[in-house]
Amino acid sequence: MNKGISSGHYTAIITVLIWGTTFISTKVLLESFLPIEILFLRFVLGYVALFLINPHPFSWKGLKEEITFALAGISGICLYYLLENVALTFTSASNVGVIVSTAPFFTAVLGKATGSKERITAKFYIGFLLALAGILLISLNGNEVSINPKGDLLALLAAFIWAIYSLLSKKIGAYGYNIIQATRRIFLYGIAAMLPILLLSGAALDAERFHSADNILNLLYLGLGASALCFVTWNYTVAKLGAVKTSIYIFLVPVITLIFSTIFLSEPISAMMLSGTALVLIGSAISKRQ
Repeated sequence: MNKGISSGHYTAIITVLIWGTTFISTKVLLESFLPIEILFLRFVLGYVALFLINPHPFSWKGLKEEITFALAGISGICLYYLLENVALTFTSASNVGVIVSTAPFFTAVLGKATGSKERITAKFYIGFLLALAGILLISLNGNEVSINPKGDLLALLAAFIWAIYSLLSKKIGAYGYNIIQATRRIFLYGIAAMLPILLLSGAALDAERFHSADNILNLLYLGLGASALCFVTWNYTVAKLGAVKTSIYIFLVPVITLIFSTIFLSEPISAMMLSGTALVLIGSAISKRQ
């Protein structure tokens, strides 16, 4: 295996390991903060961290590239997370978890529609269906299936938006910028897009919330780990593996969430969840071998 490709798989695993645990931090923070406040604060922290690591000015190379950065920030940093959070207010977490996991399919279809040269074979679709079936088993776990059109459509739109971000990040990777500088630029546009929403949300300047060590530590985890580190590693992975192969790793997030739910929240694990985990792992392995 090519060294660059191999490193891409490693960074993908690191990324989904962290993203699969963010629910714990978010759950704690939702007791004190609005969803948009958590989103804004984590990416501001991420931006500051990336700036401190690489404070060199970002060189302007033309409006066309700048528009690509802006679209990436608006889609992957602002809209995706916002749509996902709003979807959760209208439909179940199980529905959102399953529907958002269709992002790899949208990435493949959009890539083909926009002239991507990434090779897509029948193995990708077979693996996709197996993994999606596994996620369905994990998410439902014996619960009754319910359809909530508004929330489910918002979750589907979130998956579509993430596919757009994946393809945009691949395009940005081809520009040849330093990966930290490029990610920092994407964050800047995402934060700017959040500001109007934050101002209209009724967010309060309550400093007492920052007196809690739990709040501070969880914000740092989301800002430095899940945002600064993970978006750099994700963008690096896209550059090495391509948007479609990288998106397959999204399937592993529910599995990691399940494992950490069992370890940290003592949530029970059932035979259906174990079966779902096996299907996700098998499906992901098949898709990656296309």
